Amino acid sequence: MRFRIRTLLLFLTTFFVSQKFINAQIRLPNVFGDSMVLQRGIKIPVWGNSTPGAIVVAKLGNIQATAKADREGKWLLRFPVFKEGGPYVLEVAESGKPDAGIRLKGILIGDVWLASGQSNMEWQVQQAKDAGKEIANANFPQIRFLVVEHSKQVRPQTDIAAGRWKVCDSGNVKDFSAVAYYFARKIHQDRRVPVGIIQSTWGGTPIEAWTSRDMLLTSPITREKTLSNDTLAPDREDFVQDSLNLVRFWNIIYNPQNNTDKIVPATGYDDTDWTAVEMPNLVKGFGIGSYEGMVWLRKKITLPQSFEQKDLTINLGHPEMNYSLYFNGQEICKNVWNSSPTHSYTIPANLVKNGENTIAVRIAMLWNGGGLNPADDIYITDGSVKISLSGKWLYKKDLETALPKILNYQYYPTVLFNTMINPVIPFGIKGFIWYQGESNAGAAYDYRKLFPMLITDWRKRWQQGDLPFLFVQLANYMKTKPLPSESEWAELREAQSLTLSQPNTGMACIIDIGEANDIHPKNKQEVGRRLALIANKMVYKQEGIPSGPVYKNYRKEGNRIRISFTNIGLGLSTKDGKEVIGFAIAGTDKQFYWAKATIEGNEVIVYSDKVAEPVAVRYAWADNPECNLINSENLPAIPFRTDEWKGITQK
Repeated sequence: MRFRIRTLLLFLTTFFVSQKFINAQIRLPNVFGDSMVLQRGIKIPVWGNSTPGAIVVAKLGNIQATAKADREGKWLLRFPVFKEGGPYVLEVAESGKPDAGIRLKGILIGDVWLASGQSNMEWQVQQAKDAGKEIANANFPQIRFLVVEHSKQVRPQTDIAAGRWKVCDSGNVKDFSAVAYYFARKIHQDRRVPVGIIQSTWGGTPIEAWTSRDMLLTSPITREKTLSNDTLAPDREDFVQDSLNLVRFWNIIYNPQNNTDKIVPATGYDDTDWTAVEMPNLVKGFGIGSYEGMVWLRKKITLPQSFEQKDLTINLGHPEMNYSLYFNGQEICKNVWNSSPTHSYTIPANLVKNGENTIAVRIAMLWNGGGLNPADDIYITDGSVKISLSGKWLYKKDLETALPKILNYQYYPTVLFNTMINPVIPFGIKGFIWYQGESNAGAAYDYRKLFPMLITDWRKRWQQGDLPFLFVQLANYMKTKPLPSESEWAELREAQSLTLSQPNTGMACIIDIGEANDIHPKNKQEVGRRLALIANKMVYKQEGIPSGPVYKNYRKEGNRIRISFTNIGLGLSTKDGKEVIGFAIAGTDKQFYWAKATIEGNEVIVYSDKVAEPVAVRYAWADNPECNLINSENLPAIPFRTDEWKGITQK
């Protein structure tokens, strides 16, 4: 029966596709639209579909270009070089059929950048630092964004699933990539040209998902895993079901099930069979293993009479990204992907009771994470008296529909290249900005090959030469360790630094603005600014120092090692004005010790009383290093090591 249904569906699909082919009209892919930005300074490519053999006539402003559709109805034309400006109208039609053509308006000519990567590039303006103020002031009509909708396929696609160009204003900017927006804003302000961003991002994804099949098959690192994708097919049941499950998965997280939001937070709800847990605590402290799903927390707290009829402030520290807070049965907040810039909320006076009050939190436990960060203070206050919320809480899982199992095919090799990169080629661009690597940290040594592969792959396919490729090095993250140690994240940063050997690449170091308890640091303004500094220097040929000190070489002087740097500007110093920290030194036994370091002119002298015959130095070599060396532009020194000893990710 299933075979007959599939056969019928295949017949109907073939029939309608054939009818569409026979009655074809002019069509442009979704990367083109009203309010888009087209690339200045190059011959502008425009492509689409039409009747096979038809002559396609396009007009941009007063300039006309033509092309002939091939036997499949595909065509591509190029306009001559335009300078920045606009707005223009683009008209495209088959010759002799102007009334059946396409007309796109509000088009600007400027610089277009493709912004891609995982969640730190995807992180929205509304989720980042100073969101309210930034959104209110986002009046930049010459900045435009096209946010490519998430999509995954096992074969290269010719069009993006969805997405349209939007003008940057207070209504639209909140959904844009924060890093890409702050990059675009500085480029626009510095260069006085329109800026377009094609945003193609997906959180949690590895670099292999963004690389083409052809390129992945060239490396023994990725060949076998890529070939395993051949067992997939677009209509394979689990591939289709995974997309459906993904919709259900997030629907459950965003929308309380079984009417729990009305029942569980109520003051009279019976929670006598719930389990006690000390809060704040993370998922491991709940003793529920690798549980993934929705967990409810409740706490009854007696407030002093002085709190009655007052607006109160409740602070939850730093909860895991998706949660809702209730007070005496009323929803106080619904936080989606850390959409709140802080986790302090106002409890209206009319909800506050003298005596016992009930706090409830609905929180998503995802990817072996979740809960309230133990490092944070949780409390409720009237502004003068603060009452701790730490201590005994009650929790209950499985009150809601279980989350469906997600196979996460977006993590598979090449599936995102197929749907979110390939369809926008060969749209004219100025270059790429990239923020990714967290998902590859466990195999950081392989990233030395994988990252240059992606850069080469994309440049080859765009056929615009060695397009500028600017990227962000991983920030400092996780718990600071008391002693020098090995680090997957340090090795990933090293792989990123080594990629600078590729032509026309630039790296923004952000080792000083990460957050120990958040893989998504909030200060995206500085990330975008530092990317723009590199673009101004490397791409737009502006004078200046675009990044922090870069390790150049070293030489031994007895029991000391002298380190030389480039990119020092007017000199080296420390960010806090204190002594230099972040250096470690080792002898032939490969045992590292924290080192003393002093600045002498344009060099740093490193030594330790515990290492009589030093042979190696490392700087900022940790998940979350304490380091403070900067140049005269207040930009941080890039992490490095002088040794080439085998790392923990090297097989």
